[in-house]
Amino acid sequence: MDGEITPDEVATLIADDADVRIVDIRPEGAYVQGHIPGSENVPFTALTRSVERFEGAEHVVTVCPHGQSSVQAANLIASYEGVDADATVQSMAGGLVAWDGDLETADTGCREADEGPEAPF
Repeated sequence: MDGEITPDEVATLIADDADVRIVDIRPEGAYVQGHIPGSENVPFTALTRSVERFEGAEHVVTVCPHGQSSVQAANLIASYEGVDADATVQSMAGGLVAWDGDLETADTGCREADEGPEAPF
């Protein structure tokens, strides 16, 4: 794992349309209530069965509610032999509670960040 990345840096990557995969590791129910736009949902409980999805990725950022479980998820992804040794794998510091941007929802598009997702853990 390549350490942590701030929510502002993640927002910049998104705004710059960077080649980054943002992986929200919360359960699906929490994810659909609100997530970082463009992120993909791979619940932590399914990560070991799905880690091959990140083969060939150049930059992966893991996200969880408070930035703790995402560190473990980033370590797991970075240790997978299919992930290129030059790939950058980071955890978003502070998790979604530190995210200041809008959240995308399954039914309504975007909502304000201050509405925040409910904690799934």
